[in-house]
Amino acid sequence: MSDLPNCPKCNSAYTYRDGTLYICPECAYEWSASEISASEETRVWKDANGNVLQDGDTVTVIKDLKVRGSSSVIKGGTKVKNIRLVDGDHDIDCKVEGIGPMQLKSEFVRKA
Repeated sequence: MSDLPNCPKCNSAYTYRDGTLYICPECAYEWSASEISASEETRVWKDANGNVLQDGDTVTVIKDLKVRGSSSVIKGGTKVKNIRLVDGDHDIDCKVEGIGPMQLKSEFVRKA
């Protein structure tokens, strides 16, 4: 189909080119081709202590975290195995023992 990149803001596939700029009709974001190569750099996730995290790592929660929409709490010191790193505000996908699938922020964990 189209070899144009998706919008870096809203990930829309309906981008089009206008001269040297790419434009997204859904969110009206404009960017240049040089910004694309700069945004494709690999992201580095770090824990609360500054250690680099990778997929499959085991981490420990450093403080009590309330579970939104529930009366449950993830206690500080809880180990979470086999994490998966994703883009977004909550950048760790994992399963917490006794609670289930969760998304955590890397700033509230440390590498075990």
